[in-house]
Amino acid sequence: MAVSFARVVCRAQVGLHAPLVHVEVSLGSGLPAFCIVGLPATVVKESKERVRAALLNSNFEFPAGRITVNLAPADVPKEGGRFDLPIALGILIASEQIKVPARTASEPCEFYGELGLSGELRPTRGLLLAAAHASRFGHELLVPRASAHEALVVARTPVRAASHLLEVCAHVEGKVPLEPLAPLSSYAECAVGPSFSRAVAQVSGGVHLDLCDVRGQLHAKRALVIAAAGSHSLLLIGPPGSGKSMLARRLAGLLPPLTEPEALEVASIASVSATGFNANHFGCRPFRSPHHTASGAALVGGGTRARPGEISLAHHGVLFLDELPEFERRVLEALREPLEAGVIAVSRAALQTQYPAAFQLIAAMNPCPCGRQGDPTGNCNCTPAEVQRYRSRISAPLLDRIDMHVEVPRVEMSDFDESPDRGESTVSAAARVIRAREIQLTRQGMCNSRLADNEIDRWCAPDKAGRSVLELSMERLGFSARARGRLLKLARTIADLDGEATVTASHVSQAVMLRYLDRSPVSK
Repeated sequence: MAVSFARVVCRAQVGLHAPLVHVEVSLGSGLPAFCIVGLPATVVKESKERVRAALLNSNFEFPAGRITVNLAPADVPKEGGRFDLPIALGILIASEQIKVPARTASEPCEFYGELGLSGELRPTRGLLLAAAHASRFGHELLVPRASAHEALVVARTPVRAASHLLEVCAHVEGKVPLEPLAPLSSYAECAVGPSFSRAVAQVSGGVHLDLCDVRGQLHAKRALVIAAAGSHSLLLIGPPGSGKSMLARRLAGLLPPLTEPEALEVASIASVSATGFNANHFGCRPFRSPHHTASGAALVGGGTRARPGEISLAHHGVLFLDELPEFERRVLEALREPLEAGVIAVSRAALQTQYPAAFQLIAAMNPCPCGRQGDPTGNCNCTPAEVQRYRSRISAPLLDRIDMHVEVPRVEMSDFDESPDRGESTVSAAARVIRAREIQLTRQGMCNSRLADNEIDRWCAPDKAGRSVLELSMERLGFSARARGRLLKLARTIADLDGEATVTASHVSQAVMLRYLDRSPVSK
């Protein structure tokens, strides 16, 4: 038996990179054997049985003799079922069961798809990332029909879709060509809509979340608007049932819509995560709310496959940590570097990758272990030592990186009285947030919270009276240098919301009042 050879191309997925992979198939004489080399994961090795059954059930012959499949380059990890279709095509071409016209062979095309035992093509995770990289090199794509929309989101080259191996073979031979799918002409066509992130929070299951539904809590609502305007982190402190979670879940609706590059970044991260990309969420601000039992790898990323964690899945969106002191201390400490840098490096023995993590943190906690400290209707029996131990679960370095600590007291009965005006709506507040962000982007090209240390004195410097208030606050409350910078950025955002060009003493004073834990000693 003469040695026959074929090559089909696709891409692997390593972090947020999609390196090109040449699936090389060699058929030779010898005892029947089917070997896959090139650093394949277990699921890739198992493709041997899927490919064998798919070929036989599609009325093809499975070649006798030795079949060697090389996934080159050999030092790039390969995982997932995406290699099933390229391997099957390589075997059919090498065994001359299908013939590729010269014109078709010269056109670069990448093939993706997991094969069912009957030959049907099943959806493949991570195609959005592969399509984005393929477009840069002008490569066409042939993908499972169920995954076509994911590829179309970013592809700028022809994308063809098939439902069965036989359709792919007919296309490759030129007998029944698959027509390219209609491209999505614009970001607006791909996304659900530019106002979606303001109107509906994804965590609500499609239910409209309006800021005016939160009764009372005027101080906390203003803090929420300030957080949205400057992309500041926020910690809400109050007894159970005071509205902390309600406030947090309305933050995503206050944020401006994602730009096209931001939406593509968010979609790329989702496509390589454990849950995969959901086309219905494209263009929406992420809102992630992990349970307090989440591990460090779940929060910051990791595992054997170095997948992105919750902080990366919340990139350009909101990360809500409810019951903050209940998280393991080592898990919370892992947030310190990403809060400053906006990226997280995930390192494992065989793989190192970096994921973006420019998330907006909002957290909630009780004031004491029983949750009733300061509640006039409650009966708190927590001692100052117990309260101190409870609050010390959040380290000073982490607390220093949170811009605002806001008290959320119990809602009074009078706040539930029917009133024609229950406060500012989400639509109105979101419009103010957009105006404030436009001021920041025009002035410095980024949100206030993203300003570097050497830019704070340039853009956030207060007037003479404001500087006096800042110096007095630092002296009496013992603010660190980092807290000083965050105070100035916070004051700058308040001034932007007020439409003021200069940071005044009033703005600095308001910023100081928004750091509750720095102003309030532990007491019963």
